[in-house]
Amino acid sequence: MAMVNYTTTRYFVLEGVSSDPQLQLFLFVIFLLIYLLTVVGNGAIMVVTRADPHLHTPMYFFLFHLSFLDICYSSVTVPKMLQNLLAGKKNISLPGCIAQMTLILLMACTEVFMLSAMAYDRYAAICKPLYYVRIMNKQVCMRLVGGAWLISILHSLTNTALVLQLHFCGHKELNNFSCELPSLLEASCAGTFISKMTFLTSAMIVSSTSFSITLVSYICIISSILRIRSGEGRGKAFSTCSSHLTVVLLCYGAAFARYLRPNSASSVVLDRLFSVEYSILTPMLNPIIYSLRNKDVKAALGKLLGKMKGI
Repeated sequence: MAMVNYTTTRYFVLEGVSSDPQLQLFLFVIFLLIYLLTVVGNGAIMVVTRADPHLHTPMYFFLFHLSFLDICYSSVTVPKMLQNLLAGKKNISLPGCIAQMTLILLMACTEVFMLSAMAYDRYAAICKPLYYVRIMNKQVCMRLVGGAWLISILHSLTNTALVLQLHFCGHKELNNFSCELPSLLEASCAGTFISKMTFLTSAMIVSSTSFSITLVSYICIISSILRIRSGEGRGKAFSTCSSHLTVVLLCYGAAFARYLRPNSASSVVLDRLFSVEYSILTPMLNPIIYSLRNKDVKAALGKLLGKMKGI
């Protein structure tokens, strides 16, 4: 039996968004602007939700944490992408790649559970208005946020532990701009059945649980809104959750298209586009959606800008 000589991989080559050298500078400027908008926009949301006493409610408590997650999520991938767009070699070390993968799993999982917590908050506000203060008290909000982080840490560390057992050999190229778990599994020289099944199982549990909470909450919300007799009342009730619903559709739509698409429809270009949408564009759009569609946030931002001009 012939012996196979494997050379352990010390780094990966990220193919990036595009391999066209003429587009590198253009893409660098575009993604730099997107990243700056993400940090500034979400940072502004975090500041106003803390500075304005009128926004010290459960909904804005969750929005604060969602904005923090969006900054972290974008910061995990975009700075390295910007560096690679200007560099001749688009390398990332093996430890750096695994660390990035772990943080992507952590942030993505926490974000979907944060969206579920926000959906439950809107359910309590619209369907149980008389008991809202008691249902969504400070302890409950803290437990929901803490639970989202705890589940996400377990999810990311479980998958990371199995990836650390894999063997990577040769100079491997990853068909993406970041180290997502599916791309890493494709680059492994060893058997990945256990890692793939663990990732699939954990991802299905996370997505089905969070999506079920969100879906049931909105079924109850829509049912309650439809029972409101006046059109003005229905519009006012729906306006309180329209921003969140838009963000949910953006997040789940891109993620489902990326990971639940049949193999026959698989495409490297589509995978990259969907990855860009949910990991880079959605974090930028979240503060825009909440500021444009939410009167309270717009008023708080106006007050903050007024104070800054007066300084």
